[in-house]
Amino acid sequence: MCPHLSSSTSCFLQRKFHLNGMHKAGDVVLGGLFRAHYFPISPDRSFNSEPEQLTCYEAQIMAFAIDEINRSPELLPNVTLGYSLYDNCLTLGVGFRGALALLSGQQEETVTDEKCLGSPPVIGLVGDSSSTHCMAISSVLGLYKVPIVSYFATCSCLSDRQKYPSFFRTIPSDSFQVRAIIQILKHFGWTWVGLLISDDDYGLYAARSFQSDLSTSREGCLAYLEVLTRKKDSAELKRIVDVMKKSTARVVIVFSDEVPILNLIEEVVRQKLTGLQWLASEAWSTAAVLQTPELMPYLGGTLGVAVRRGEIPGLRDFLLQTRPDLHYNNSNENNMVNQFWEFTFQCRFAPPPAGWVENRGTLCTGEEDLQSVDTKFLDISNLRSDYNIYKAVYALAYALDDMLQCQPGRGPFSKNGCATLQTLQPWQLVYYLEKVNFTTSFGDQVSFDENGDALPIYDIMNWSWHPDGRTEVVTVGDVKASVLNGEELRLDEDKIFWNFESKQPPRSVCSENCPPGTRTVRKKGEPECCFDCIPCSEGKISNSTNSLECFSCPEGFWSSPQRDQCVLKQTVFLSYEEPLGLCLTAASLLGTFICAVVLGILIYHRRTPIVKANNSEVSFQLLLSLKLCFLCSLLFIGRPRLWTCQLRHAAFGISFVLCVSCILVKTMVVLAVFKASKPGGGASLKWFGVSQQRGTVLVLTSVQAAICTVWLVLSSPMPHKNTQYHNNKIVYECAIGSAVGFSVLLGYIGLLAVISCLIAFFSRNLPDNFNEAKLITFSMLIFCAVWVAFVPAYISSPGKHADAVEVFAILASSFGILVSLFGPKCYIILLKPERNTKKALMGRNTKGTSEY
Repeated sequence: MCPHLSSSTSCFLQRKFHLNGMHKAGDVVLGGLFRAHYFPISPDRSFNSEPEQLTCYEAQIMAFAIDEINRSPELLPNVTLGYSLYDNCLTLGVGFRGALALLSGQQEETVTDEKCLGSPPVIGLVGDSSSTHCMAISSVLGLYKVPIVSYFATCSCLSDRQKYPSFFRTIPSDSFQVRAIIQILKHFGWTWVGLLISDDDYGLYAARSFQSDLSTSREGCLAYLEVLTRKKDSAELKRIVDVMKKSTARVVIVFSDEVPILNLIEEVVRQKLTGLQWLASEAWSTAAVLQTPELMPYLGGTLGVAVRRGEIPGLRDFLLQTRPDLHYNNSNENNMVNQFWEFTFQCRFAPPPAGWVENRGTLCTGEEDLQSVDTKFLDISNLRSDYNIYKAVYALAYALDDMLQCQPGRGPFSKNGCATLQTLQPWQLVYYLEKVNFTTSFGDQVSFDENGDALPIYDIMNWSWHPDGRTEVVTVGDVKASVLNGEELRLDEDKIFWNFESKQPPRSVCSENCPPGTRTVRKKGEPECCFDCIPCSEGKISNSTNSLECFSCPEGFWSSPQRDQCVLKQTVFLSYEEPLGLCLTAASLLGTFICAVVLGILIYHRRTPIVKANNSEVSFQLLLSLKLCFLCSLLFIGRPRLWTCQLRHAAFGISFVLCVSCILVKTMVVLAVFKASKPGGGASLKWFGVSQQRGTVLVLTSVQAAICTVWLVLSSPMPHKNTQYHNNKIVYECAIGSAVGFSVLLGYIGLLAVISCLIAFFSRNLPDNFNEAKLITFSMLIFCAVWVAFVPAYISSPGKHADAVEVFAILASSFGILVSLFGPKCYIILLKPERNTKKALMGRNTKGTSEY
């Protein structure tokens, strides 16, 4: 209450709380709320009388940090920090009273000059330890922009700057704790996990954040989510353990403190549920109450995140200097150390409670030796939350130091002004606290982001269980976030104890990874981590595990047999290296060689009757054309090129027309000679002289050459990569260019062959000395039969097989002509020389059969 007075204004304290605390004066005072109790006594909640004060105990880390800062010549020189610390007794009501006492002060009357304006009793607060407490306290302190730096409140809800504008913390928020655990899941490939949470703000906010981050990162799925209550409900606990037992998830994540976990583990032990990998939140990752010989067979190997452990040099010496206030019974405010002293040494300060001396109780002298008793007060080997208190005090000190170094006229406030100790307002300290950036003596960087959260770091803990029954919590790595590198997980896997027979991390997946070459198809009604693997179809690939879809290969490529990569399509053509190409090449060369041998034989025996009687010049031309026919088949073998594509059909067409023209001339000469042997028929020979024979062959061949020339000029054949025959192969072939040109070429050859066959057929019954017509008839029948069969076979054969069919037709027809016409002659010349005489050749038998 601030009534207006004539000369000054007085503010009266409406209520004074009786709290357990400790104080030290200074130029600037920092407040603190801590959990320092040993025996919390539950007060009367009947509201029939004034509530009883709770008896609590203390922690002195903040006092040490302030003492260290006051002794530092570099940080806040010429400024003495003081403190006003209260014990929250782990109770919201007590903590809230302490916060109000720090905000308003404990003086019953304050006189000011300007209507209760001025610096508050404390300019910043360190605490509280509970998220729920901090939410309540910050909602009030935030109205006055009084900075509060918590050392143990982790709820991500406190990062809301709209609701808590002056809240900071040196412990990571649960949002980072969730991301840290997801990092561990990702590291070990655990994508199928169960989640257990406590039924409070801590568990509910953690579950919400975990589900959101897990869904966003797509690193895993929840097999189940169950809520643990602090009440020991046997039926509910049995149901939860049954869910865990039936689930295929081998990893269980728990966001809770020790009490709900202890209730659950008792049921786990009762049902003998083993083979689980537990992941602990920071609230129970170092809980000694769970590390018992009875529970370690089930909890051994637990991995968890824990508040960063730090070292504070000189702290033990400071704690050894702790001494009680001998006037403690006369003060309700300065009794935290005294209550700790009485508890530790089991004594009472004078005047003692009634009956204490009579019951042989000991009186405290204040000179007792702390080193003579077994107390955790002096154990500084595992400083975690205490280390965060240390960092919180230093954060406020560095902010205050930065503020006092402000140069007038260059300040951040109104008219470039600066704050001073005399005019300091809490909101001004908030401004500098947001910009704090320093490194502790332990090497940890401390700064706050836009939400008041410090650069997060957690230690990764592992519960090791030794054969002799000893348990040990070992630090096996850490996870931290930095401005430059983002979030980093570091694990020393060689130190990790796995509570499995294999001594290896377990597998915890709903479905095994789909190999490359398959795609995932989600199982109906199941989370996305449960899926089937479907092979990619031909021409499509997936080159990563758990691919959601298969991708088509680009043009010119095809999927590998494993469907995991696109490979160049195989280019196929009738090659010299393959067996079919080798056989056809050998047959072509063999035919060429035989033609050369036959030609040599005929030339050598050119003066013999059988050679002379069968038009030797035309025979020689025929053998040369047959050699060209055999050789032109080689143009159809090998990689198609422009010149081979253009030449192959032209050479084939001209060679065969030359061959058939010779046969046609030979047949016509046979017929003319027969007519000339009859009376009055000599005039017919003048049309079949040597010049006429050559001219006929030349004219008939020139027609084919003209056809080929027009074809090549108008629509030339060219190499073509055909992908229509096979999906996974490219058939390299010669496109004929014009089907009409190819048809005319074949039709002209067929026309000459049919004419030759008909003339020879009509001449088959001539006298024996002229009976070569029978051989011509037989050869032409073979020729026509081959090419009639060629057309449908060529049309129905894809790719290189069409070339093979054409080569086979060329070789078959060429061999047919060669053997039919020249086989009998060579037989007589080489094996029956007695028949190669004029007399034998002119003789006739009564049956009219050939003498060959």
